[in-house]
Amino acid sequence: MKGATRIEQDALGSVEVSADCLWGIHTQRALQNFPCSHRRVPYALIAALATVKRAVAMTNGELGYLKPEIAAAIAAACDHIRDGETEMAEHFPLDALQGGAGTSTNMNVNEVVANLALASLGKPFGDYATVHPLHHVNLHGSTNDLYPTALRIAAIDGVRRLSEAMAKLQGVFQAKETEFGAVIKMGRTEMQPAVPMTLGQEFSAFAEAVARDRWRTFKCEERLRLVNIGGTAIGTGLTAPRDYIFRVIEVLRALTGMGLSRNENVIDGTANADVFVEVSGILKASASTLHKIAGDLRLLHFLGEIALPPMQVGSSIMPGKVNPVMMENAMQVAMAVRANDMIVTECAAHGTLQINEFMPMIAWALLDSIALLEACAQAFADHVVGIRADAARCAEFLDVGTAVLTAFLPQIGYDAASALVKKFENARKQDRTLTLRSFLNGKLGAALVDEVLSTPNLVRLGHGKQS
Repeated sequence: MKGATRIEQDALGSVEVSADCLWGIHTQRALQNFPCSHRRVPYALIAALATVKRAVAMTNGELGYLKPEIAAAIAAACDHIRDGETEMAEHFPLDALQGGAGTSTNMNVNEVVANLALASLGKPFGDYATVHPLHHVNLHGSTNDLYPTALRIAAIDGVRRLSEAMAKLQGVFQAKETEFGAVIKMGRTEMQPAVPMTLGQEFSAFAEAVARDRWRTFKCEERLRLVNIGGTAIGTGLTAPRDYIFRVIEVLRALTGMGLSRNENVIDGTANADVFVEVSGILKASASTLHKIAGDLRLLHFLGEIALPPMQVGSSIMPGKVNPVMMENAMQVAMAVRANDMIVTECAAHGTLQINEFMPMIAWALLDSIALLEACAQAFADHVVGIRADAARCAEFLDVGTAVLTAFLPQIGYDAASALVKKFENARKQDRTLTLRSFLNGKLGAALVDEVLSTPNLVRLGHGKQS
């Protein structure tokens, strides 16, 4: 009935909850207590918690600690949550910034699972004598072991997807390396002309940097596989049966398909969050790579050596202006990831004794970074496919850039090359149409100039005769 409520109780008293609401008193209190950021708990974490609770219910059912029908109803509810984000997201409304080391999120999932299980058993919401959020759904668990375990599962799933997205970006850059292999251009150091290279070589460096990030991201999974499930409150396993402790990790490993293992020192796994700092640092490295590449591509576009695909009108006042918005977007994503890394670092450092109270913020920042980088890498790859080279514009910089005289050092030496630089600059003041090649033809002879400035000579490794 519209407007109807049910009364739920806890140690602090009673609270009215909407009669048709899947969550209960603990979630309701948390909604009132934590209104600060308006950032929702990531659904990836909710889905991972549902997976963990399914493993717990299966284990408790298998070992006889839950009635088979209750264990089955809980497991089905967990599946519904894990696979039904579109339908279920509204039932997990809590702010990501919350006190209590994740207890509110854990209880939110417990309550929704319990009420979904009740519905499947033909019972009304809130009939916790039949399926209780704590006595049944949370049986033999604690926020302090279930929540960090779920975060590791969510992070593993995320870094797998991110690694795939980075592999796609790597492949796109490698394709451009081949496409631009014959385009000679000026290399630059400290924003000044340096020595010639090909545009393909420039893109090969982008591909190699992304390849390292892809590999580091892939290897992150190894850091995350150790979980503290079965440790309950502080890692000692107090209140959990021994057979449950050793069985639940096996069930969870089979359920996730991930190579999860129980910490050898579960107290350490419960108290310390340094693994998340390590993973976040690897994400920060990826962000730095994307930022650097995006900045380089934006600069090459400005110089006219490449053309980034036009994506949208760039100004509300200047007609015809088109901005490199995708590069700017990638740079902002990178900034956000680096900021998230500082959040993870600070939160991990501020844990005390046998718990990290700031696990919710670690979870939000870490999963946010993974999601940001994955989406950015996908969009970046799609954008890079459309990059075009302007070989003529690249040649223009070579035609007037005296740094190309570096290529003549083996033949004429440093001092002679320096003298030619000054002579060319003086000659250019008199004739702005003069190109470096025509000037050098007159000074050194066309045959030597053609040999030294040939594409094979400029891009091969070292100088001297080829073997």
